[in-house]
Amino acid sequence: MARHPLVLVTGASTGIGAALARLFAADGHQLALVARHAAGLSALADEIAAAGAPRPLVVPADLCRGDSAGLVAAELAAKGFEPAVVVNNAGFGLVGAAGALDRAEQLQMIDLNVRALTDFSLRFLPGVIRHRGGILNVASVAGFLPGPGMAVYYATKAFVLSFSEALAQELSGSGASVTVLCPGPVPTGFQARSGMSLASIPSAMTMSAEAVAKAGYDGFNAGRRVVVPGITNRLAAALVGLVPRRLLLPAMQRLQQQRGADARR
Repeated sequence: MARHPLVLVTGASTGIGAALARLFAADGHQLALVARHAAGLSALADEIAAAGAPRPLVVPADLCRGDSAGLVAAELAAKGFEPAVVVNNAGFGLVGAAGALDRAEQLQMIDLNVRALTDFSLRFLPGVIRHRGGILNVASVAGFLPGPGMAVYYATKAFVLSFSEALAQELSGSGASVTVLCPGPVPTGFQARSGMSLASIPSAMTMSAEAVAKAGYDGFNAGRRVVVPGITNRLAAALVGLVPRRLLLPAMQRLQQQRGADARR
């Protein structure tokens, strides 16, 4: 049975995910919103419907669970839908030395930031190709360098960046595309969960969730593989590879320690 295409957005209840959902909806796309918190998803679905767009499907799911992608796929299929576009936005970080942070929480971070993103990308890839759609993965400028003080988080984002670029190349000529969005610091609920403060971050590097989402949305529609919003962040991403690691790593460690200290004040 033929299934209707839609745009699936994970981590859609707040922040960049919600902003991306609004942009896709404004262009008339049918959405499926996925996150842990059903209330936030329902509120966003109501808002989108009130603006005249098709009411999104609301699919509450804990993406840290190994079977989450399968459960989401089954629910969409039962309603006659399959993703033509997959937006992998769900993720979280933790500030602190890896040996001092809770090990289970760090493994959960890998489950969400890496395993779930990979599972959603590959599970829905046949439909994405069939509909000549695309995948939009949300990484971070953190993906361009190691991050002592947020070691596991930075490593997960390096995976997302590498995986996305490689998958984009593999899909060349298929009619489907992959874009990876690498924002700098964004004031969202992410900071509260991670134990991070933006007080020590230059204001030129921070952008709103809406501005980041717009840059990612435009880049995705243009078929760009890597999108780094903001001139300061683009310069940082370009220059970081030129700095010797023996200088870069201690500087990054001091920065993360300061961000953690600011958050505890």
